[in-house]
Amino acid sequence: MARQAVEGHSWFGPSILDMGTSERVERPNEMERLWRGCMTARVTIAVVLLLLQLVVMALSPTHSLSLILICVGYLAATLAVRILFKRRQLGQTLGWHWLAIIGVDLGVFAVLQFMQNATVNYSPLFGLPVLVAAVLGSLLLALGTAASVTLILLGNAAWVALQPPADVAALLAQAALTSAGCFAIALLANQIATRLANEELRSRRSQLAARVQRQVNELVIETLTDGVLVADPKGLVRSANPAARYLLGSERALRATSFELTAEAGWRPLTEMMRTSFARKAPQQAEVTIRHPGQGPRRILARTRLTPTMGGSSESLCVIFLQDQRESEAKMRTEKLASMGRMSAAVAHEIRNPLAAIVQANALLEEDIADPKQRQLIQIVRQNAKRLERTVDEILNLARVKSQGQQMQSPSLLLDSAAARVCSDWAQQSFSTMLLKLQTSLENTSVAFDPEHLRRVMVNLLDNAKRYASDKDEAIVVSTRAAPSGQAVLSIWSDGDQMDQSVERNLFEPFFSSESRSSGLGLYICRELCEGHGATIAYQRSRRWAREQELEGNEFFVTFRPSRRESDGSGKSDKMPLES
Repeated sequence: MARQAVEGHSWFGPSILDMGTSERVERPNEMERLWRGCMTARVTIAVVLLLLQLVVMALSPTHSLSLILICVGYLAATLAVRILFKRRQLGQTLGWHWLAIIGVDLGVFAVLQFMQNATVNYSPLFGLPVLVAAVLGSLLLALGTAASVTLILLGNAAWVALQPPADVAALLAQAALTSAGCFAIALLANQIATRLANEELRSRRSQLAARVQRQVNELVIETLTDGVLVADPKGLVRSANPAARYLLGSERALRATSFELTAEAGWRPLTEMMRTSFARKAPQQAEVTIRHPGQGPRRILARTRLTPTMGGSSESLCVIFLQDQRESEAKMRTEKLASMGRMSAAVAHEIRNPLAAIVQANALLEEDIADPKQRQLIQIVRQNAKRLERTVDEILNLARVKSQGQQMQSPSLLLDSAAARVCSDWAQQSFSTMLLKLQTSLENTSVAFDPEHLRRVMVNLLDNAKRYASDKDEAIVVSTRAAPSGQAVLSIWSDGDQMDQSVERNLFEPFFSSESRSSGLGLYICRELCEGHGATIAYQRSRRWAREQELEGNEFFVTFRPSRRESDGSGKSDKMPLES
């Protein structure tokens, strides 16, 4: 399954950098914003200067046209820089970028100051180039710009002093104060800009580290063998990793991006745990069973944790951890079999030869003895020898199954015809013709399974069904059907009594049996054979139409790997008792 946490979606909520479609474009950094702000300010000053000159010209017809032309040129220069130039630092020295931006400002403001000194005071405008140099350049460049402003102001004061009458002291004082302000602006603005650049760099590094950490966390969660899902108080599952979707065992969980826990009856135990966690504000832990129609029960260890509230919101989320109990049981089973397997196989081989000698000697003894009481003892010996031989065969079969492991071959076979042959042979050998009913609905459907292994599985399940079923007609029903997922299913149903929970829980465990005369390996071997071919075997209590009525009984069903239909035939239902 593909990863649940796709682009724009995160286990840990939306990030600052991707909080929606409108924010996915690359956001400008702070230095670019400062650049745009400074260039826009220059354009604004140019527009204001042009308007000012036009107003002065309207009020004074003798106003110089050259000043208007200078302001028009300045506006064109600022617009060109704003539109065509890309953001960049001005550098440490007075380069051509400095001349194109700061030099133009100083030149225009100086010309205006010299040509219109008696009408308008342009000294405050010199703060703009000093500020731009301090923000976009280095401290040396800012101080150099402030020194240039000082020289211009002093030169203007000297020029005015040569034209009497003039207050030289006032002009020099004004130039000195303006120059001091420019130096102060250069120092403070450069410090602020430097700190801003450092904070931006630190913020970007932190965001990068947080993003990498988030991606690592999401990768870990996605590859966990344990299930993890996040639900809100309403039961809406916002995130779920592939393991959780598989353990939930529903097409809704596998396909939907988000879904509700209350949507499936089989998820009710998880819903109750989640609600209990929210009600008590405390984590919960319990072993739950997920049941879906047509599927075997899934025993899962579930643990809940509540997330702390964030962002001033009182809503928290419930994180549910799901652990498949079958894995832990499989580990225990593997350890048990590893310690017993070789010894059991060795003992079985050692028993087989003496057992064969006992059976042969008992048969020879039976030919020479006519006394009924002694023949009865011989019959007891023969029956117990067969029982012991059957136990030895089951132990050796178990060893063969374990040795085959993943090397099982899975040829293709037609499920309906194979099931019909096995049922016919079994009915004849066990004299159960009227007891068995066959219903097939998957004509021309092939499954990947070895024919002999399928026979062993079906015979074992049929023997178990006959042992616990009634002696009425159609007490055992063998059927084939297609699951909602498209997989072929073989079902063996019997009208026996309901099992105890302890028996049902350990049905497929090795060496477990509710009868003292059974080795407890039959169902375990069936499961090993099914898993070796990629199929699954499970049990459920179900209702089935038999003997003209709906009856409740025990159903064992094998779900094969996704099948392929060789034709589009729907398949007719084959109902009978099998004839001998």
